[in-house]
Amino acid sequence: MLGQIILIALQFAGAFFGAPQVLRYIPVGGDLKPFAHAAIFGVIVWIVGLVVSFALKDVNLPSSKTLGTSIIGALIGAALIVFVPGLLKSIPLKFDAITVPLIGAIVGYMVKR
Repeated sequence: MLGQIILIALQFAGAFFGAPQVLRYIPVGGDLKPFAHAAIFGVIVWIVGLVVSFALKDVNLPSSKTLGTSIIGALIGAALIVFVPGLLKSIPLKFDAITVPLIGAIVGYMVKR
């Protein structure tokens, strides 16, 4: 259980700080930017899970299906912030809109572990 909590924290930090570094090299703007960000979130979350699985005993090795569900979860989160803009206003906590695809990527990863 502690390994899973550490994994989630590392995935969140790695994707949150790593995705903007990768996005500098991808020329995407406008409405497609959240979807590109989401795809990068999904890949980074999977890569962090892959690396952490070698370091921690309690964490299983992710499969290629886990990569797919992580990307799908992130893309669903991106679709929510693009097509349902009032969603963030209805949540009492205030946070950056781009964290919704990141949370979707982590949830997608955890679903298909």
